[in-house]
Amino acid sequence: MGKQTTYKTLGLMSGTSLDGLDIAYCEFNLHNDKWLFDIKYGETISYSKEWKNRLENAPNISKKELNKLDIEYGHFLGKLSALFIKKHQLKPDLVASHGHTVFHKPEEGYTLQIGDGEALQTHLPCPLVYDFRTQDLELGGQGAPLVPIGDQLLFSEFDACINIGGFANISKQMEGQRIAWDICPANIIMNPIAEKLGYAYDKDGDWAMQGSLNTKLLNELNALSFYKQAAPKSLGKEWVNENILPILNRYTILEKDLLRTLVEHISIQISDSLSDVNGSILFTGGGVFNRFLIKQIKEKVEAKVVIPSQKEIDYKEAMIFAFMGLLRLENQINVLSSVTGAKYNHSSGKLIK
Repeated sequence: MGKQTTYKTLGLMSGTSLDGLDIAYCEFNLHNDKWLFDIKYGETISYSKEWKNRLENAPNISKKELNKLDIEYGHFLGKLSALFIKKHQLKPDLVASHGHTVFHKPEEGYTLQIGDGEALQTHLPCPLVYDFRTQDLELGGQGAPLVPIGDQLLFSEFDACINIGGFANISKQMEGQRIAWDICPANIIMNPIAEKLGYAYDKDGDWAMQGSLNTKLLNELNALSFYKQAAPKSLGKEWVNENILPILNRYTILEKDLLRTLVEHISIQISDSLSDVNGSILFTGGGVFNRFLIKQIKEKVEAKVVIPSQKEIDYKEAMIFAFMGLLRLENQINVLSSVTGAKYNHSSGKLIK
């Protein structure tokens, strides 16, 4: 690591659940060879109906239209970053942008996150790191999950870290190395059902709590072959469309019963992934606000479930991409081969100085 030990970095993250853009301004300090972090400011900027539709429809448009969207979304991210920097009078050393995932098909060797770096950079007063996943696929990896490097270096006091966002994923130490994988779909399948009831999501899991468990549906979901695969493994929206939706569409049951059954499915898959963990587990991501889901998980796991501050729940992922950006700036390892299955550990992301 170079002489600099304090970094002020802006992290941008757009998740699969399309609830908006997470922006986190973080300070990182290297103290006695340990990284410490502080999320100074965080904001989730909801997408307008137009942007939500454009991003949702992105996998279905022509290559020419996708190139145009990539550049326009890059400018959009840049303008939002510039406004955030001005609003809080910030002087970042770096901006790190994950972009928005349009395609993620590691088994076919490709992934695409839009938010063109050159367009984004035109609005910034500092260097930019973007496109964190492509290099990992080129090295034979899954390109996901990427957050475990942050779990290992910033949250080492926990025996495992679980994030419940569009998908639920886990990262933990095993035999001296970090391993991680996507567990199952979460908000990406629950939110659209809540929308049918007139809500953006199932607040506190209230609808699920009122529902009845459909054992036949539950068994069918739990029998999906992905759950029997060994890690490293990752999920994308395509997998949900091809595997989960056809099952759900065969059942004509009430939305609240669907939600109740999905909560059971998700809690079972998460608890299965924690069967060998005894200490404490950090839970983050929007799914943590589903109190009924957390209650079901607590009933199934023996380890201590730790829910951090709201700032960490909301912005942990954006903060870790900010951290990955600073590691890339310093040419330090920011992707672990033990997690993604790549040929070796590497420093990933395109850097524009």
